[in-house]
Formats: sequence, C-alpha cells, structure tokens
Amino acid sequence: MIPLTDKLVFSLAQLNPILGDLSGNADKARAAHRVATEQGADCLVLSELFISGYPPEDLVLKPAFQEACRAQVEGLAVLTQGDAPAILIGTPWVEDGKLYNAVCLLDDGVVKAVRFKVDLPNYGVFDEKRVFEAGPLPGPINIRGVAVGVPICEDIWDSEVCECLMETGAEFLLVPNGSPFNLDKWEIRQQVALQRVVETQLPLIYLNQVGGQDELVFDGASFALNGDCSLAMQLPGFVEDQRPLTVRRLNDKWQLSGDIEPVMDRDAGAWSACVLGLRDYVNKNRFPGVVLGLSGGIDSAICAAMAVDALGAERVHCVMLPYRYTSDESLKDAADCATALGVRYDIVDIAEPVDGFANALSGLFDGTEQGVTEENLQSRSRGVILMAISNKFGNMVVTTGNKSEMSVGYATLYGDMNGGFNPIKDLYKMHVYHLSAWRNSHVPAGSMGPRGEVIPANIIAKAPTAELRENQTDQDSLPEYPVLDDILECLVEKEMGVEDIVARGHDKALVHRIEHLLYIAEYKRRQSAPGVKLSAKNFGRDRRYPITNGFRDRD
Repeated sequence: MIPLTDKLVFSLAQLNPILGDLSGNADKARAAHRVATEQGADCLVLSELFISGYPPEDLVLKPAFQEACRAQVEGLAVLTQGDAPAILIGTPWVEDGKLYNAVCLLDDGVVKAVRFKVDLPNYGVFDEKRVFEAGPLPGPINIRGVAVGVPICEDIWDSEVCECLMETGAEFLLVPNGSPFNLDKWEIRQQVALQRVVETQLPLIYLNQVGGQDELVFDGASFALNGDCSLAMQLPGFVEDQRPLTVRRLNDKWQLSGDIEPVMDRDAGAWSACVLGLRDYVNKNRFPGVVLGLSGGIDSAICAAMAVDALGAERVHCVMLPYRYTSDESLKDAADCATALGVRYDIVDIAEPVDGFANALSGLFDGTEQGVTEENLQSRSRGVILMAISNKFGNMVVTTGNKSEMSVGYATLYGDMNGGFNPIKDLYKMHVYHLSAWRNSHVPAGSMGPRGEVIPANIIAKAPTAELRENQTDQDSLPEYPVLDDILECLVEKEMGVEDIVARGHDKALVHRIEHLLYIAEYKRRQSAPGVKLSAKNFGRDRRYPITNGFRDRD
C-alpha cells in the first residue's frame, strides 16, 4: 500500500508490569502514554501481555480475569482520542469463545485492530499451548497510514509469520516480547532478529519487558535493526526505560533511528539478573525486607551482597548462628562482610536448641553412631530460628544454596533450604566465586550497595565448609568444585551420556556417583525455594525430572 505518511515516531516503553495487577499495569500504561505524548510520538508500544503481566500461567484461564483484562484495555482506548498517540498493547483476548495471546491497536478512542500470536512456545519455561489458542497467520496493521507487521515474540523465532507479513504488505516489523533472560540470550535474540531481517529485507523493532516474575527475569534490552541489519536503537538492560524511535521513509526504504546504549557484559548481566529477580520477588510480594544466615562462607556472603544491591542495606538483616564447630575465622569473616555491606548484624548461638534436640532424642538414638543426623540438627535449628525471625518481623528468609549443592543434594531440607527465594539457585559454585570477586571491583547500574570490597577476600580464598563437624570441608563429601561443576554441566545443561563425560577426562566411577546423586536429590529440589533462572536449564522451570526414577546410564 502507498503510505499516507513518510514518518512515524514510536515510543518504546520497556516497563515492569506486575502479574495480575491489572489496574496498576493500566496506570503504568497511562503514565507511559503521557511520556509518549511529550515525546511527540504517533504510537506508544508496550510489551507482550502487558496488561496481565507475563507469563500468566493458569490464572489466564479464569473468565473473570479475561473479562477484567479486556475492560482495562478498552478503558485505555479513550486515551487515544483526537491527536493523542495510539497505543499498541499486549493482552489476553477472547474471540468467538477462544482465548488468545493478543496485541491490540488502540486509536481514535477505540480498539481499532487485534492480532493473535501464531507460534505458541511449549518448551523450557514456556507452556502457552496449555492456555492459549494459536492464531491464524496475520496480515499487517494500519498504524497511522503505514502497514506494520506485528509478530508476537515467538512468532519471529521461525520464518513463517514474518514471511507472511512481508508478502501481505508489511513495511517493517514491530515485535512485542516477553522474553526471559539467560546468560546467552542477548546474542541469540540478535541472531534470530537478524535472520528475519535478512529474509524479509524489512526493518525490525524488538520491544521486551523488564522485571522479575517468580523464577524468571526479563531484561528489557530492547533494540531495533534497519533493513541493512545495522543497529538503529539499543535500550539498556534490567531497567525500565522509554525512548522515542523515529521511522522515516527515505528513497522508498524505511530508516530507523534512536538512542544506542551499551549492552552489559556477561558478568554484569548475571549479577543484575540475580539482583533484579530478588528485588522484584521481595517488592512485588510486599515483604518489608529480607533476613538471612551469614555463616562466613561465600554463598551467604554473595547473597547478602545481592540483597543489599537489590534492596538497600536498611532492608537486609544478617544473622550469624554459631555452634561449637563454627571457627573464629568464620565469625570474623561474617562480621567483616556485614560491616562492609552496612547491614544489621546479630549473633544467635544455637547451642541450646541443638543440644536440646539431641537430649530429647538421646533415648531413641542410644547405641547409634553420630553422623549426618546430628549434623542436620544444627542446620535445622538454624532454619527454625531464621523462620522465627521472619515470622516475628515480616522479613522474608533468603536461602543461599548454589546450583552445585542443589544438584547433588548437599543441602538440608527444613534447614539451610528454608526460605522464600534463592538468588543464586542457578549459579554453580565456581560461578559464585567468580561473581564474588567481580562484584568487589564493579557496581552494576541500579545497584544500591556500596563500592569496594563487599565480600572479604578471605571468604573467597578459604576452603569451603559447612562447619557441621570438626575440620570439615566440602571436599570430604564432594570432588573439587571445578570437577564437580563440569560433570554437572554435562549432565544437566548438555544431557550428555556417561561415556561422553568420561571422554572429557573424568573418572567413570565419579561420574556414575554424581549422576546418582543428581537423580536422588530430585525430591529435595521439588521442595526448594524458587530462584533466579540464569542458565538454559534451571531446576524446576526447564529441567523437570521424576522423583521416582530407576534409570542410570550404565554399560
């Protein structure tokens, strides 16, 4: 079609909706519309399922929820009367008795056009075929006289939808997304977008939401590509932002131009995801702050640092819970870490409750040897105390187990696994060490914590230990962490067979042992707190294994 205009200005708003807070999300849209008006925009663009929040899971199946989403969208349409900017907004939408993942164009005071998502993802963290109907192949939407293709998120991960839009007259592609972060996602998204641009020769605008939703973190990092694949806009990661993007017809081709912000490196992205995930889980669930056990070890130290970066020192309460096996070194390291972070720090000795449990069980346990059961009494006493502090003052308990430990069950149910959220659940132990050292020399944008060394060097340098018995180290029960982590990455992320892992130089008996531990710890992971997804296969959302499982990879 021949356009009625040679220039459009889109206001791209990568915002942080709260799932289910329909009126709050609508208010965010209204505020963004005011900004779009100030920017001189023709159209405000919001992300996938913005009005409901993403992913809505089975909540979206409630008819009352569907009706309330539609009412909010129709209420927003009145903002677009007269010369006001149009609004492109994602929402659940019922049409002819079927529920769709939709995007609505609001203009001239009405819902002017609706398009439905075609390719419903049904892998990893996605389960959209469970709740939505797939839409038909779409044609473009007329936005202020220009034919704009609006594929929704997964619709650009294959070529069919974009090719259909090109063939039916779309002049560029505008893609609302709810794309969760993982450590490789930035490059993958860019490559997918470039493929669609090369195939269609159309510019592409990619708008992503930002914020934490349970285990998922959405990083924003929205961008735009010209038809020659050059970068026309790049928004920052992990923060709300709203910028104008100018789309101008020059020599029968559309040229895009906007601000280009630097993209975070891998370490900054990992840290920022953990911080944003924790911040939004605490704030969106209305906790006043957090409390955690600060043991003098690296896992609790990095979680304390992430909590301060997320919430500020005044909302973080650290508690040292010593017993007879707690070393003077650990006491000093924990105190030094708390001082560096500026948090409230208390010491609650657990000797009385541990000894009380031991005494209560002494008759029943008479004649047995001391071992893991008695060690777990220490961990469970700590868990009870932290939960009591949480109950009394309202702060959520942060649990601090890393992915290496959670993989092999090196954690105590109803003890150190107690808590509401775990920011490092998807970080292997060696990555915990790496990020701890990194944070001591970096402060990512948006962090509320101090500069400088926030995790004492001795915590990073010393041998890891649970200190549940005399002279204990983690390597009494586990291989060295570089070895363990490599085996686990092969088993979990890469689904490699035992023989292939052995071919990397690992001992076969050790690989068999780690595989066995991984399987038998599934029941613990099913009861663990949610935590930030960072990898391509986190526990719970991506990797779903049965608890009862007799399979082992043997010759």
